[in-house]
Amino acid sequence: MVTNTERVRKLKLGRTTLWWCGLAAALILLAVAVTIVWVGLPPRVVLMTSGAPGSDYEALAERYQNILKRSGVELRLLPSAGGVENLQRLNDAKAGVAVGFAQGGLTNGVKSPDLTSLGTMFFEPLWFFTRVPIVGSLRESLRGKRVSIGEPGSGTRALSVQFLALNGLGPNSADLRSLTTAQAAEALLRGDIDAAAMAASWESPTVHRLLESAEVDLVSFVRADAYVALSPFFSKLRLPAGVGNLETNRPPADANLVAAKTSLIVRRDLHPAIQYLLLEAAAEIHSAPNIFQPSGRFPAAERDDLPLSENAQQFYKTGRPFPQRHLPFWLAVFVSRLLLTLIPAAAVAYPLLNAEPALRRWHLRRQVLPLYEELRLIEADLERPRRGANGDALVRLQRWEERANQLRVPLEFVPVLYSLLTRGALLRERTASANFEATAARREFRLPNESKESN
Repeated sequence: MVTNTERVRKLKLGRTTLWWCGLAAALILLAVAVTIVWVGLPPRVVLMTSGAPGSDYEALAERYQNILKRSGVELRLLPSAGGVENLQRLNDAKAGVAVGFAQGGLTNGVKSPDLTSLGTMFFEPLWFFTRVPIVGSLRESLRGKRVSIGEPGSGTRALSVQFLALNGLGPNSADLRSLTTAQAAEALLRGDIDAAAMAASWESPTVHRLLESAEVDLVSFVRADAYVALSPFFSKLRLPAGVGNLETNRPPADANLVAAKTSLIVRRDLHPAIQYLLLEAAAEIHSAPNIFQPSGRFPAAERDDLPLSENAQQFYKTGRPFPQRHLPFWLAVFVSRLLLTLIPAAAVAYPLLNAEPALRRWHLRRQVLPLYEELRLIEADLERPRRGANGDALVRLQRWEERANQLRVPLEFVPVLYSLLTRGALLRERTASANFEATAARREFRLPNESKESN
């Protein structure tokens, strides 16, 4: 005879807990896979629009190129005329360009909805050198003169046109020439032109060459505050006398300058990891002090023309992400993506795991309560003194036990099922005993009759 203990040992114990854990793990893995497909891995090749050959932008882009190379990312440089052409390329999704420099005042969020800024990187003054004396207003002093305002597509040209327009100078007022910064410097020193405007950083060799020369003079903008008030993207800077050449005292007096802030612009869809690499390079390149900025002034979390990238905002608040500070770049990218997906996945999995006990109890009730109710009905039928009721009830009880033995429940709920099986076994044994006694009693009552018949 098979005991209840043996029946319970033969039960296929439920694996509800393992099922829920597997579901949570599957959700996490699915979130990781979806994020990797959606965000993607960082590109190994990034195209940067730089600047004219020999320009500040080209020199800076080469420094970025060397820094990104340390992390296994190739930064390919595409020469350009300057900030305006850089923005044109960045706005063109088909151009494939992802990053470039541009001065403030050249675009805005409406004109460039697909672009975002990694912050301002340095001051780029608008230098104005001339061979003719400036007496009174610029308009009268430069009327009819040969003036270089930069080549088309350059930031120099765009800023010069705005600056000269504020002074009432246009194509009909002066002979405006389209020369690069280097060409303008050579032409000015030879006397081929009378004045030249150029947007360039303090580190520009061309600017230093012109500052040292006794052949040309740097124009000091007496009304620099007015220019800043009328064009908020301009900043006022002061150049000390003699900073170009102390021996010859060039320039001979302090000069007021107006300057745009140059930003590092990227496309919004540029991978976050590449943005962080560019920001790290920017901190290494632009944080050093110079005549116009103290140490750490740049890069800066300043919104100039375009909104600041979310990654840049995070970088300026907390620095590099923790994985990138302690792991190689590509491993750090993977860990960062993994953490980014695990957090929301855990937020989904945690409530599921917390709800799992309640769901198990509900599932148990759904499985066990019908068994309990059926057993109660069988027991009630067995207690009724009806002819043939015991036989039918015993058949139903046997079928009930078979279903109960095949029922899968979690391990912690085995005692509940065991209790039901024990009750069913006791009911069956009690019924079998009652049947035996009833049969014996019938035999006793039949014996006298049978003996009479035999006589």
